[in-house]
Amino acid sequence: MARKVAILGASGYTGAELVRLIATHEGLEIAALSADRKAGMEMAEVFPFLRHLTLPRLQKIDEIDFSGIDLCFCALPHATTQQVVSALPRTLRIVDLSADFRLRDPAEYAKWYGQPHTAVDLQKEAVYGLTEFYRADIAKARLVAGTGCNAATGQYALRPLISKGCIDLDDILIDLKAGVSGAGRSLKENLLHAELSGGTHSYSAGGKHRHLGEFDQEFSKIAGRPVHVQFTPHLLPMNRGILATVYVKGDPKVVHETLATAYETEPFLKVLPFGALPSTRDIAGSNFCHIGVTGDRIPGRAIIIAVLDNLTKGSSGQAIQNANLMLGLPETQGLMLAPVFP
Repeated sequence: MARKVAILGASGYTGAELVRLIATHEGLEIAALSADRKAGMEMAEVFPFLRHLTLPRLQKIDEIDFSGIDLCFCALPHATTQQVVSALPRTLRIVDLSADFRLRDPAEYAKWYGQPHTAVDLQKEAVYGLTEFYRADIAKARLVAGTGCNAATGQYALRPLISKGCIDLDDILIDLKAGVSGAGRSLKENLLHAELSGGTHSYSAGGKHRHLGEFDQEFSKIAGRPVHVQFTPHLLPMNRGILATVYVKGDPKVVHETLATAYETEPFLKVLPFGALPSTRDIAGSNFCHIGVTGDRIPGRAIIIAVLDNLTKGSSGQAIQNANLMLGLPETQGLMLAPVFP
């Protein structure tokens, strides 16, 4: 029997992506969908690409009966999620796609998000949702905090290298390009077609991007001492995808071998042959992350390129991967769909 799930914030991009993926997931059934301004509407009105599906009508969160729900996906804005999750039944299993429970230290949350955390008890309970590295904890968790999409991409490129000590931890640079859907569906002047199309720009440069909090937390935990990377994201005029170019000091062949060995049995992480480099078109609409490694003309330096779809492996696909573990379902169920090409 399929497990019943609710999606809160179903009128956003990650909410729609959850619906798209769950539509062919034999182990999950969508029992409730919420939206704020669009409550009362059908999903087909909000997202015509889903009109072939029979789905519950969108409703307010306080109208949902959670008594028959096995798991709830929260695809809500940060800060909002703290209040919503605090009011949900304490027996309900939750996968949160927002930033509210990613950082374990409340002071770090306040630093990066500019306001105090209002659900510190829940923050202590939350398990960080980078599936491949927290499987056992996720399977037992009641509340899982999904990672940032940029943070996930950088971590897939670097975690095994930091763990094995095969790169210089004081000289790591992440140059990242992201599609516009990562900024959400809210109307923003800088995301208008005339403002964005035909160009690209960096943002949150100089150590200001919030996902640096996740890099600091996770990389320092692995290394057992502070690790601070340089990170600059760029917004590209494309709908989906992230490409992270990571520059490190280390033997390129050792870097490649370390990543290939670490991810040899991972169903969604594909390390390419040495010298082959991936593109965002290789993973569009899928739960796969492709990683390539090459050497630099300067000896002792390696370049790692990691790509994933920010809405799938970086968010909603990751959320379903975690939900599968939490509900005792096969981890890959509903997620082995091939990328979309061209």
